[in-house]
Amino acid sequence: MTQADLLDTIEFPEDLRELPPERVQQVVDALRSEIVERVSRTGGHLASSLGALELLTAIHYTFETPRDRLVLDVGHQGYPHKMLTGRRKRFDTIGQIDGIAKFLRRSESDYDHFGAGHAGTSISAALGIARALEQQGRDGCAIALIGDGGMTAGMAFEALNHAGHLQQSNLVVVLNDNEMSISPNVGAMSSYLSAKFSAPMVRRMKGLVKDVIGSLPGDMLRWAQKAEESVKVFFSPGLLFEALNFRYVGPIQGHRIDVLMETFANVKTMLANGEGPILVHAITDKGHGYEPAQRDPFRYHGVGKFDVDSGDFAPSKPGPPKFQNVFADTLIRLAREDDRIIGITAAMADGTGLDRFGAVFPERFYDVGIAEQHAVTFAAGLATEGMKPVAAIYSTFLQRAYDQVVHDVCLQNLDVTFALDRAGLVGADGTTHQGLFDLAYLRTVPNVIVMAPKDENELQHLVATAVGYPGPAAIRFPRGSGLGVPLDSEIKSIPVGEAELLAQGDDIALLAVGNMVHTAVEAAAELSARGYSAAVLNARFVKPIDEGRIVELARRCSAVVTVEEHSGMGGFGGAVLETLAREGVTVPVKCLAAPDQIVEHGDPGAHRAWMGLDTNGIVEAAMALLDRHD
Repeated sequence: MTQADLLDTIEFPEDLRELPPERVQQVVDALRSEIVERVSRTGGHLASSLGALELLTAIHYTFETPRDRLVLDVGHQGYPHKMLTGRRKRFDTIGQIDGIAKFLRRSESDYDHFGAGHAGTSISAALGIARALEQQGRDGCAIALIGDGGMTAGMAFEALNHAGHLQQSNLVVVLNDNEMSISPNVGAMSSYLSAKFSAPMVRRMKGLVKDVIGSLPGDMLRWAQKAEESVKVFFSPGLLFEALNFRYVGPIQGHRIDVLMETFANVKTMLANGEGPILVHAITDKGHGYEPAQRDPFRYHGVGKFDVDSGDFAPSKPGPPKFQNVFADTLIRLAREDDRIIGITAAMADGTGLDRFGAVFPERFYDVGIAEQHAVTFAAGLATEGMKPVAAIYSTFLQRAYDQVVHDVCLQNLDVTFALDRAGLVGADGTTHQGLFDLAYLRTVPNVIVMAPKDENELQHLVATAVGYPGPAAIRFPRGSGLGVPLDSEIKSIPVGEAELLAQGDDIALLAVGNMVHTAVEAAAELSARGYSAAVLNARFVKPIDEGRIVELARRCSAVVTVEEHSGMGGFGGAVLETLAREGVTVPVKCLAAPDQIVEHGDPGAHRAWMGLDTNGIVEAAMALLDRHD
């Protein structure tokens, strides 16, 4: 039977569980080959999925999913899970419109018990699920699979602390540790001992020893307790988890499917005996089993198309620089002149471009891990002592630190700059990463200024503006490459709140912000070809907006269209309407923006088209207003 034939016999985990244990390794090998081959054509999260392949297969084989609830942290590692839970035949549609999602989605499968695209949530969610099952008297347990990176999130430790306090007996946390290096000999012994130490006889012996120690008198008891703790520290890295009332099992070899299945079987017995919560510590390698990804897991974390045999990626076409790199290069130029500038990121050094800053200024660069809340308040602390911290955090990730933005930065009016990468539509990453809410959640907060550049050249000037502003400032910019406009050699600050009039017109005013400005210019040209005169205003600032120019244009023109790649609720269009209402200007206004609904994964260009955020959509909206006025 070929590998493909073997996988064809497995559509859901119950099919996997029909196999004898000795055949499961063949399933793992087949899945690894197929994931590499499929992702080489579709792109996606490769190294993390290969690293967690044995863990996910062993969990589905040993536990009774979906009765036993499996929660993945983030979901980068979820491709084996998807292939084992009815989605293998649709895998080529991943990240496409009407295709399956890159992350887990409750609406997509009964096996996706909790959706997430942000790290650190799995233990909290699994604890809630476990508690609900217990309170309803239902069978089953909850299993949280979390990486060591996800464990840097403070929320993960909050959940561990609560679970230990509750002594939640139907909860298993699987720590997928792919950073620790263990030599083959030590790893083999550790895996053997961990598997055996979770066996019933060994657990009874440990209980007997504990009873004996408890019966010792005075000095002997204190000596024995110290000796016990010393042995635990020497042999086990799990003392912290034991202190949190978790039964610690590990570390085990995360790529030995036989060890994993034996360990998880013993863990099931422990749960049945009320010995939870349990933490299983597995050592894995990102990219395991595919040499190019194992050698360079960072490069193969999120990939485009590549050649399986060589591991070579499809050659990239020369093009404009990425927004993130223009941001980082501008920050480097500014930091050469001002030693107060500090770069901060939350586990996204490469994604935000700040790895470039860190290479030049290592002593002024901080990657705080997956801890956005800490990143913001850390920046606030730096600012109180006269530093100029710049926190580069994805638009949706900054949502996680909203209270810190409000309470620790803005209420104290501290000099912190927020650089919001991935603002707007993000394509295949989908619902959890669409940066469509930042203008709304920032615009309502006192003291902060909010801006968005029309292109990569204006980005460098607005970065200088934000860093030079003596208070909270936020600058949002989109994912991917710029538009290819020339970059000015000299960087200059732009007066706060000053918009830019790009085209004169009297019939209709197109007020655009960010990456929608150039599209609005194209729409104005099309309207001109139809005999209408359209003014185009590059707002640049969403807070404060250029009220004077906006009011003047609204009074002069017959209609107004606002354009933004952001939610229509509370964004730039809302700021314009508030201004016009306050000034008593009555003019037909159409606000083009993302609708009040969850925006799925898919091509950003296609999304802009159905939202009316392309040239045709702007022209149609303008013509509808002009026809109504005529």
